[in-house]
Amino acid sequence: MTDRLYYTSPLLSSWDTEVKEVIEENEKYLVTLAATAFYPEGGGQPADHGYIDSIQVLDVVEKGDEIYHILPHPPSNSTVSCKIDYNRRIDHMQQHTGQHLLSAVCIELYDAHTVSFHLGEDTVTIDLSVSELTEVQMNSIENKVNEYIYENLPIDKYIVTVDQLTSLPLRKMPEVSEEIRIVEIKGIDTSACCGTHVMSTGQLGVMKLLKTEKQKGNMRLHFKCGKRALMDYQESSMILQKLSSKFSTNRSQLTDTVTKLENENKQLQKELEQLREKNDEFLAQDLLNNTHNAMIIQTFEEKTFKELQSLSKKVVNRTDKLLLLISTSEKKVLLSHSGTQTIHCGQLFKEHLPSFNGKGGGNASSAQGAFNSCDLMTQFVTFLEKRIIENDR
Repeated sequence: MTDRLYYTSPLLSSWDTEVKEVIEENEKYLVTLAATAFYPEGGGQPADHGYIDSIQVLDVVEKGDEIYHILPHPPSNSTVSCKIDYNRRIDHMQQHTGQHLLSAVCIELYDAHTVSFHLGEDTVTIDLSVSELTEVQMNSIENKVNEYIYENLPIDKYIVTVDQLTSLPLRKMPEVSEEIRIVEIKGIDTSACCGTHVMSTGQLGVMKLLKTEKQKGNMRLHFKCGKRALMDYQESSMILQKLSSKFSTNRSQLTDTVTKLENENKQLQKELEQLREKNDEFLAQDLLNNTHNAMIIQTFEEKTFKELQSLSKKVVNRTDKLLLLISTSEKKVLLSHSGTQTIHCGQLFKEHLPSFNGKGGGNASSAQGAFNSCDLMTQFVTFLEKRIIENDR
């Protein structure tokens, strides 16, 4: 059995040891060592990263009583030098211990029990057996957790037998029948856990609760501890400083400033829509006054397709002519009429768009087409003009 250094020396980052066995499997190599500080994935905690004799460790898994280090190729020496990603290890220790403390506080304050835990690359989450958490409750939980962090409470790890479990105030009874590893935050929490943990709550530094979301009848709580929380604060502070400078205000007034700008923007958007409506009225009449053919054709370089649809309604409400509008910026065309024409726009587009690598469709009085290039769109427009002229003869 491998000597599990991650339990006896959780801060160890490099060591030398003997290779016990190398197994080739699916073009990878499973290597067992006499002693390892590489933590295998388990209990919601991801595996450690690092190197064995400069060979990258792709993954670390536990099978039975053995720890397997998965490598792209086997080491050439029987004695190897190992090194783990120390920053990743410390981060996982902080987040995992933080989860234990947070789960205990949620029970202490609101009888909210943790039903699952996930240690992600960015945030950490626990799912709580409650339907909601208010902002007041979130603040109370966060304040209490950080009080325990400041108290720098010791964290003990020890092994007990199944018979000894009944004498412990466990947060959750483990489903095992052998010796069990216990992680105890003095006076706060006692849990069965196989993960790596810090020595005292003070080593968590700080905890920040981020947000909640509903998850299958439970409430998922996102949080960060230690360096993650510090980096998150640094990023948030930098963003706030830039925004405050941009809007010539301070952080405390930033929300009011943004709200004011939002309201002003809504009013400007409303005025802009009114101006667009008036402009479309003039443009529609101008198209009618300056077109003497059976079909009105107009190309726009800057108008969006949505704007063409609005203009189209105003034109076809005033004429029986076919209307073909083209947006070169979006490479889209719109064919429409008031319903008096015999041409079925949708069928016409559906039948011929594929020949021009176009996509789209529509109904009897309106159809749209989108193209990969302006050249193909222009070819389709030329085809439509010719086809419609032939039908009029």
